[in-house]
Amino acid sequence: MAHVLSDLLHAEEPLFSLALQQLEKASGLQGIDARLIGEIIEKTKQSQRALGLDPTDTTGGEFYQALVARIAADDARLAKKIGGTDIDNVRHMIPHIIKAAKSVKANWSCWALKRSVAKELLRKMPPTKLMEHLNYRSIDSMLKQEPIDELYTAIRFSEGPEWLNKYDELFKTVTPSDFETRDISLVVMDHDKYVGLAGHFVAKKRHNITHTKEMGTIVVVPMEQATMKGITMKSLPLIFHYLNEVRLYSAFFKLKQVEKNFGEVIVTTLIADPGNAASMAGQYVHWRVIQRYFGKLKDENHPEAFQPHVQPEDLHWRRAEAMLYDLDPELEFWKDKDYVGMMYDGAPVTLNLMDVSLSASNEETYDNRYSYHFRESLWNEIFMRYMGQKNLEDQILSQLDNDMIAPETLKRA
Repeated sequence: MAHVLSDLLHAEEPLFSLALQQLEKASGLQGIDARLIGEIIEKTKQSQRALGLDPTDTTGGEFYQALVARIAADDARLAKKIGGTDIDNVRHMIPHIIKAAKSVKANWSCWALKRSVAKELLRKMPPTKLMEHLNYRSIDSMLKQEPIDELYTAIRFSEGPEWLNKYDELFKTVTPSDFETRDISLVVMDHDKYVGLAGHFVAKKRHNITHTKEMGTIVVVPMEQATMKGITMKSLPLIFHYLNEVRLYSAFFKLKQVEKNFGEVIVTTLIADPGNAASMAGQYVHWRVIQRYFGKLKDENHPEAFQPHVQPEDLHWRRAEAMLYDLDPELEFWKDKDYVGMMYDGAPVTLNLMDVSLSASNEETYDNRYSYHFRESLWNEIFMRYMGQKNLEDQILSQLDNDMIAPETLKRA
């Protein structure tokens, strides 16, 4: 049965099967993979029937096109619900999308770099290309006139790798006292000022939403393109995804504030996103999995290992699609399916809302369909199911305050 999961994940065998055997032995549980596969198959069949397809003879192409059509219908309905009239017009829809995102019940709190500290860092190392682009001769004048949240995102587009690498070295000097608790900021960058700088990012990512973890910002990047198919169902899930990401790393930074090399930990995390927060049965476990697992527990079960810096509310999270239900209950079609997909013609057709919405908006062909977010979700789901065993939960907690000895890692494609 493991081969079904390894195919979906495009994981290397026999490493993957050996890893599952190690997890089973460590947890004392048998058949978790078989139950997960059965659940994935059943959810896929239910979804196909809901789309009017016959699970016994549906091709991958038919399934994919039905999902794309479903997203298109969802987009048209949701765009109108949030006040849109010209639903593919980017500049018309963005204000409605932002207003809708802010209306959703969610925890927007994070632990982020103080804006005063961010300004001081830029004074020490002025982004000269950005200053030239915005027609400023003085860094103080630019910092006085321009919102720091916009500037901090713009330097990623303007300065180039050499400047950014030097800035990372400067950033290693930050300390926990340079951070504060505040609400995540949802920023719409000035179109006329930044559209020229952001072109490369939009072309590469094929969407216009990003985030800056250390500043606690989610950013809508301007783009030349006046219209975009499915902009609402593309942008809102991304905004909610990045809301979770900012809070995820916020909790991690809070946990690491006791480290002597705090600044280096922050920079390493921002650059490389190491997935070695802990290990379980010889496999690295990303902080994302740990945060989501403990975030599901009730507050009274909050582990002592997280105290005093990380509180229960720091771990709370909601899936991006779950936040969308607040805006449109009909989107429950996508509920709890972020890790669901089936192999067709050598690759998964997924029910992951992020993958389908991005594929649909970018008008990807069946052969070029996306599965990145699905695979990440399935990895996370596997680890969380094993982590539910007390001995493995304790194993994870015991490592969070200690330096890790690197175990064998599971090679991912």
